[in-house]
Amino acid sequence: MPRLHPAHRRSLATCCVALSAIGFLGCSPAPEPGPTPTPAFASEEEAFAAAEETYRALTAALNRIDTRDPGTFEPLYALSSGDFEEADREAYSKMHAEGYVIAGETVIISFEGRTFDSTHLTVVADVCLDVSQVTVVDAQGISQVSPDRPARYALLVTFVSEGDRMLTDSAEVNEDGECAS
Repeated sequence: MPRLHPAHRRSLATCCVALSAIGFLGCSPAPEPGPTPTPAFASEEEAFAAAEETYRALTAALNRIDTRDPGTFEPLYALSSGDFEEADREAYSKMHAEGYVIAGETVIISFEGRTFDSTHLTVVADVCLDVSQVTVVDAQGISQVSPDRPARYALLVTFVSEGDRMLTDSAEVNEDGECAS
């Protein structure tokens, strides 16, 4: 099920930590050079592939959610961060508390990397989702899906790198985007 209300895109802040040492008088050997850090992704294509892998895993986790069992939410949260994760935690906790049941599967129609920022290790991608088979009913069996809900959503999704993996950080409905058949 797509995010029906877009999560706010959070800006990626970079923290710099300055280490200083007090030198001792006298001679001391020069420090040995440390290992040169390797970039998380060797190319834009590698970053796009990692982001797509993350989003496919996130969608698979989404399709396995059982709102009656909060333990099934954790794999979804493990693939997200920031406001996106926070919005999911709030939404699925509420669904669980109110007895909502989700059925059907969200299907990724397309995933296309748009930009890769190698300095901040972020990827932005265009994603097209088919949610036509997804239903959400409350405890009384009443549909919670708007009759105006489109069958497909064009999304603009942002990913951030955390170590050697990507996390879904935000998703917004892309009003200008199209979902090809």
